[in-house]
Amino acid sequence: MQNKSIKVKGLQKSFKNLHVLRDVNFEVEESSIFALLGSNGAGKTTIIKILTTLLKQDEGTAVVNGFDVAANPERVRQSISLTGQFTAVDEILTGRENLIMIARLRHLKNPYQVAKDLLERIGLTAAADRRVSTYSGGMRRRLDIAMSLVGKTKIIFLDEPTAGLDPEARIEVWKIIKELANTGTTMFLTTQYLDEAEQLADRIAILHGGRIIANGSLPELKKLFPPAKVEYIEKQPTLEEIFLSIISIKENK
Repeated sequence: MQNKSIKVKGLQKSFKNLHVLRDVNFEVEESSIFALLGSNGAGKTTIIKILTTLLKQDEGTAVVNGFDVAANPERVRQSISLTGQFTAVDEILTGRENLIMIARLRHLKNPYQVAKDLLERIGLTAAADRRVSTYSGGMRRRLDIAMSLVGKTKIIFLDEPTAGLDPEARIEVWKIIKELANTGTTMFLTTQYLDEAEQLADRIAILHGGRIIANGSLPELKKLFPPAKVEYIEKQPTLEEIFLSIISIKENK
């Protein structure tokens, strides 16, 4: 049986009288890509903030890399990286200088070599000594993800990693995410783009009404969709159709 990088049980969170999370339960396998889907305001970012120790839950438990986020927040932070919705790069510095800065903050022995290796890994060697202010949106996001890799963290949290990127840049980021998962990094992402989850995720969870209402692989979720109508050919449902169908069924119960 594959080990679990993340275990969430009975997670609840409210802001004053607004219940954002109600009994959220899920697990994420090591070296996998896990996608959390949900409408605006569903609580996706709240879950990421709790799992990355930026916010405390009201009830329930969350274990990341074997450490309880409430009891051992420092140990959790040492083993994860977070890439938010907006790129957190210094535009005055070059790409290389950004990576060297993070390597020094993590007290790594050879920050220059770390930067060199990561620039090669994400395909930014040619632009390494240019100021980040000259980078395209896709290049900035790739650099942002590379900064998350400094120190060889086991889990990377990506909160809407391709928001605002053009199609070509999105595909570049998708490629990096797949490569990271293939080399042993667990990728936890939220996204508004259902095709993104369809292309990347090993497992997809749908958050609605403060709960996980569906959780499985794409083939498993397709089984929850009404049977395809057979005319001349059998049309397979898209993830968008599955998502809207599941939400509709839950709301009508």
